[in-house]
Amino acid sequence: MNADGAPGRRRKFWGWGYEGDGLGEDEIRALAVRIGPQLGTLEPRVASPPRLEELRLRPPRVRPPAGLAPFSSDAARDRAEHALGKSYRDLVRGLRREYAHPPDFVAYPGNEEELAAVLDWATGARVAVVPYGGGSSVVGGIEPDVGDGYSGAVSVDLRRMSRVLEVDRASRAALIEAGILGPALEDRLRPHGLTLRHFPQSFELSSLGGWIATRSGGHYATLFTHIDEFVEGLRVLTPRGALETRRLPGDGAGVSPDRLFIGSEGILGVITRAWMRLQDRPRFRASASVTFASFVEAAEAARELAQSGLWPANCRLLDPTETVVAGVGDGSRSLLIVGFESADHPLDPWLARAIEICRGHRGTVAAEEAAGAPDRPGARAGAAGRWREVFIRGGHLHDAMVRLGLVNETFETAVTWDRFPEFHAGVLEATRRAVEQVCGRGLVSCRFAYVYPDGPAPYYTVVAPGRPGSELEQWAAIKEAASEALLRLGGTITHHHAVGRDHRPWYDRQRPAPFAEALRAAKRALDPAGVMNPGVLVDPPS
Repeated sequence: MNADGAPGRRRKFWGWGYEGDGLGEDEIRALAVRIGPQLGTLEPRVASPPRLEELRLRPPRVRPPAGLAPFSSDAARDRAEHALGKSYRDLVRGLRREYAHPPDFVAYPGNEEELAAVLDWATGARVAVVPYGGGSSVVGGIEPDVGDGYSGAVSVDLRRMSRVLEVDRASRAALIEAGILGPALEDRLRPHGLTLRHFPQSFELSSLGGWIATRSGGHYATLFTHIDEFVEGLRVLTPRGALETRRLPGDGAGVSPDRLFIGSEGILGVITRAWMRLQDRPRFRASASVTFASFVEAAEAARELAQSGLWPANCRLLDPTETVVAGVGDGSRSLLIVGFESADHPLDPWLARAIEICRGHRGTVAAEEAAGAPDRPGARAGAAGRWREVFIRGGHLHDAMVRLGLVNETFETAVTWDRFPEFHAGVLEATRRAVEQVCGRGLVSCRFAYVYPDGPAPYYTVVAPGRPGSELEQWAAIKEAASEALLRLGGTITHHHAVGRDHRPWYDRQRPAPFAEALRAAKRALDPAGVMNPGVLVDPPS
């Protein structure tokens, strides 16, 4: 069987989005023309995505038993779709037609009874279970690369568990099944005048359960940054049975059980539903874009905004190189996009104070973009509007750059303000040196995806020429240099992309050793056979 969250549309098994979406070849060639001067001459050759008939998937090692067969599939297309995520490494391997670790079959449970049957069978048969939401992982979190200690691997896709079960308007909360994708969730909350207001860049094809399991970062850049802030209570199905936390607005009863599963990346069980805190839908918006000659002064403006108590919904800072990569500037100035939203009141005083702060750091404001009324023309115009369009199409642009043969990937982190200047200089130096050594030349840019009163979350982008056949080795060398710099200079290996399999070497060094032992003990308690997403966060029991 094959089920999808968008009727009449099928998700791609290579690249971002649904079949028929993405940049056309003319658009990709135009992209090459735009960024070519920064990288040297680019051959406008566009690699073709794989076709299903070109794939040579290994035969299934296990088949779904009779009890699971009605809601399972070992069709080639289903297996291919669940074999890779959306990272640079995934895209390159897909273009090479290398789908080395497809699941043996995909289960699409429609309820907890069917999901429990999968977990029970997999535990007894020693088959690895890889939970799957929208497939948007960029860290190897959903690839069934589980080693040789298992008789097979099953991808458990929750897209059929995608209902809004209950809405509590008085408390502004809803009980929501974990398999729902972002657009469907917002559509079902809209008639109630409510919104989750959590918009990661992967919003179109990522699920509520995936957001919770990976501690995703969403729409707000200064206040409700992580999904953590929205979880009121959750339910998890583990190989040892169901576990449900109490729904409360706040709780001081010991260590929070919710926190054990928020960020657990599928190693303890499968999140099936959650009570989520909601907000009234915004009616008022105000935004402006501000340019700075100095990135240092722009960062200081972002710091003051984060510490001001204004809590802008958007506070994204792009360095000069990032404006070129995003197509919203010429590389001469940094760009700070600041925006506010409210369901209750106009926002002109908030925006005016934000502009005053920016001008205090020698920022130049594009006044025509300051819009305070609901749906006022210009609220999403100019550089801010162009950046928003690039942000929404980010997955398609990533695909296009990879099809052009470019090494194009991102890494993100967080660090305190006092350490940021030295940290940023060190990360740029290490990454640019690696890019020059392995690619000859290239771009390394930075933006602030989120800012907190105590520090920013810098998000770095690499764009460089790839050598045919050596692209993965090139990126591995750059990734290692950047990751080593992140840890050495005091940052985190990931702020919101999760750990997956790709970040394990650095995550193992970042986390305290006693905590690692406690996490392994929790896994033994909830997943004694070690079948849940092996290799993510901790190694399976030997």
